[in-house]
Amino acid sequence: MTPAFARQMRAEATQSERILWSLLRRRTFGGFRFRRQQPIGPYIADFYCSAAGLIVELEGGHHTEQQNIERDTKRTAYLKDLGYRVIRIPNHEFMKEREVALEKIWRALRVPGPPSP
Repeated sequence: MTPAFARQMRAEATQSERILWSLLRRRTFGGFRFRRQQPIGPYIADFYCSAAGLIVELEGGHHTEQQNIERDTKRTAYLKDLGYRVIRIPNHEFMKEREVALEKIWRALRVPGPPSP
């Protein structure tokens, strides 16, 4: 994906993406640095922390459709093959139980993972 497309994705962020970004930006989440809409190979990661090799994906309802499940599975396999860890959080879960979702991210950051590529 191109940097221009990533910029467009940042400009068209969902409400849950905007809220999560406000909590992750400027190293405010445990001192970890995140990037938003980071191109990685042919994909764009919603939120990416290079220090932890972690990708956080916020997912809308369309990710529950069969064709998107298959695409997401392929995408996750590609990213894991590169050495990244990927966690997926449904938008509705984040909006309803934000603290639970943040705890899930925090636990993933605290578990040592493979170094990022």
